[in-house]
Parts: sequence; structure tokens; C-alpha cells
Amino acid sequence: MTSVDAAAPASVWNLPNALTLGRLLLVPLFGWLLLREAGEDATSRVAAVIVFVGAMITDLVDGRIARARGLVTPFGTIMDPIADKALVGTALIGLSLLDEVPWWACAVILVREVGVTVLRFVVIRHGVIPAGRGGKTKTALQTVTLVLLMLPLPDSWSWLTTTLLYATVVVTVGTGVDYVVEAVRLRRRSERTAAKEAARRAGQTAGPVA
Repeated sequence: MTSVDAAAPASVWNLPNALTLGRLLLVPLFGWLLLREAGEDATSRVAAVIVFVGAMITDLVDGRIARARGLVTPFGTIMDPIADKALVGTALIGLSLLDEVPWWACAVILVREVGVTVLRFVVIRHGVIPAGRGGKTKTALQTVTLVLLMLPLPDSWSWLTTTLLYATVVVTVGTGVDYVVEAVRLRRRSERTAAKEAARRAGQTAGPVA
């Protein structure tokens, strides 16, 4: 028996990737439910929340399954954050269209989310930036805030949703800065950077050829 099978990469056709793809396919349905009847249909709003929460649960499940069963694939690594950002982005843009989230708050959060995703792909040659406690807190706070904003709650709840929204913006920006700092550190300390620096010094030591 050889170790070829053990070293073989995971197939793209697996449960975690199916959950990720399913989450992405739910985005149009979620957006339609949220904006149906100009956001005035309470039943549709509740249904949108159910779809949103269900999709966020698959986000927790697919990652755990992939890591536990060795099913991490390049497809999943790329598509998982895209599906997450599509879902959150649809919620923010939809609520902004309904005048329930200020456009500036929507822009700040989306710029941070897209920027961090791009940053993680840019530095992936040097290593993976793991999701820290701040990132997990940000995700939990975003989820709770968006769920409360989407639910057809009475006006007496507006103080809570407004407070949570501002807190979400602050935490989102703060964790974004943390990711930038971590990316700079990762790049400086990576083996790839060390190898380049060693090659540069070796070239300087050799000097010009006579």
C-alpha cells in the first residue's frame, strides 16, 4: 500500500463546497424576499431572515467539516468568502435601498469586507491570515445587527438597532486595521520574503562580474 491516496488532494465535489455553493445560490432568493413589496411585507421579511440565518449556519458548518475531514480545496478557499460577502452585501444594500441603513455605513462595511478578502488573497503566497477573535466577534455582531434590522420590529426598537449598527461599523473597521497589520507582519516574516532577501544579499556580496 502506497501513500499516494493519502497525499492526493481533496476532490472539489464534496459536502463543504456544496454548502458553500448552496449559500451563494440562496443570495438572489434572499434579496428578493427582503425587497418584496418595497420591504413592507412582514412575512417576506421574516422569510428573508430565515434564509439569511440558515445561510450563515452553513458558513459555520462547511468550514468545520472541511477542516475535520481534510476536504479543504482551492475552490472552497476562494468561493467561501465570496459567498459570505455576497450574502452580507445583499443584506446591507437591500436595507440601504429601504432607507433602513445609511449608505455611508453600507459603503464603509462593504469596502472593509472586500478589501480584507482581496488582501488575504494577495498575501496568500506568504501564508494564510487566520480568522482571529476580532473577526469572529465582527461576524457575530454583523449577523445579529442585520437580523434585527431585517425583522419587522416596532419603532421602539430603533434605538437598539441604531446602536448595534454603529458598533458594527466601529468593530468592522477596527478588525480591518488588524488584518492589514497582520498581513504586513506575515509578509515580513514569511519564508518567501526571507529567501528573496537572502538572494538579494548574495547578489550584493558577489558584486559585479569583471
